[in-house]
Amino acid sequence: MGLFQKIKDGLKKTRDSIVGQIDSMLKSFTKIDEELFEELEELLVMGDVGLPTASRICDALRDRVKREGVKDPSAIHDLMHEIVTDMLKGGEALRLSTKPSIILVIGVNGVGKTTTIGKIAARLTQEGKKVILGAADTFRAAAIDQLEIWAQRSGADIVKQEEGSDPAAVVYDAISAAKARNADVVICDTAGRLHNKKNLMDELSKIGRIIDRELPDADKEILLVLDATTGQNAVNQAREFKNAAGITGIVLTKLDGTARGGVVLAIKEDLNVPVKFIGVGEQVDDLQPFDADEFANALFAPERESHADESLQR
Repeated sequence: MGLFQKIKDGLKKTRDSIVGQIDSMLKSFTKIDEELFEELEELLVMGDVGLPTASRICDALRDRVKREGVKDPSAIHDLMHEIVTDMLKGGEALRLSTKPSIILVIGVNGVGKTTTIGKIAARLTQEGKKVILGAADTFRAAAIDQLEIWAQRSGADIVKQEEGSDPAAVVYDAISAAKARNADVVICDTAGRLHNKKNLMDELSKIGRIIDRELPDADKEILLVLDATTGQNAVNQAREFKNAAGITGIVLTKLDGTARGGVVLAIKEDLNVPVKFIGVGEQVDDLQPFDADEFANALFAPERESHADESLQR
C-alpha cells in the first residue's frame, strides 16, 4: 500500500464526517448565499474544526467567492481544499540540524507517547542517525520497560535509571551519553501524570532548564502527543501544555480510529502550533511525517479516486 493511500484510508472516518457531509449539503443548494455559509460553518464545528477556525474558513471562502465571481455551490469543495491546504502549511519538518539535537516528548498518559517515541526513533535510525532514548518517565516502571523494547526494535541506545529516579537526572545522563557517543539525536520520554498538574509542569520546567544548560545551542523540539479521538479536548490539552512547556509541535495519534481529524485544523490555526506527525495505524510506518498537501488531498479526495490515487503513488 502506498503512503498516500495509507493516509487516505486512515482519514476515511474524518473524510466521511466532514467533507462527505459538506458535499451532501452543497448539493441541496442552487446558489451560494449566506444560508450556505451558515450551514457550512455548523458542519465544520460539528467536525471538531472548532468555531474560530470554522469562521476563518468561511470568511476566506466568502472572499474567494466574491473576488472570483463563483456562482456554482459545487465549486466550494475545491476552494475549501485550497484554503485548508494553505492553513495547514508551515513548520511541519523537524529541526534536527545540530549534533546532537534533542526531542522532548510530552503528553498525558494513554495517548501513545512511548510508542510514538519508539516509532520516531525507528524512522531516524533508518535515516542513518545515531539515536539515544532517555527513559525519563520514571514514575511508571512499565514506561521504562516499554521504551527498552522500542530501543531494541529501532536500534537506538537507551539511558535509564530505576523507577522513581529524578527524571531530570535521566535527561542529564542521556545528554552526557549523546556527547560521549557522538549521537545525532536524543529523544526523552517524560511522565504523563504526577500527583497534580503543578508537579507535572514543574518537572517539565526542570527538565527544560537541564537541556538549556547542557545543550544551549542545540536544535530542540518539544513534541506534544495527542489522541485525535478526544477531539476538542485535545485542543484544550495543547493549549495548556503550550502555555506551560512551550511546545514546538504536535504528534496526533489514532487518526484512523476517529471521525474527529478536523482537530488538526483547530490545533494549527487556533494555537499556531504545527503538526509534525500523524498516526494512522498500529505499524511502525503508520506514524507519518505530516504533509499539508498530502493531508488535504486525502481529506478532500473522492472515494472513487482511490485506485487512481494509489497507482499514481507507485
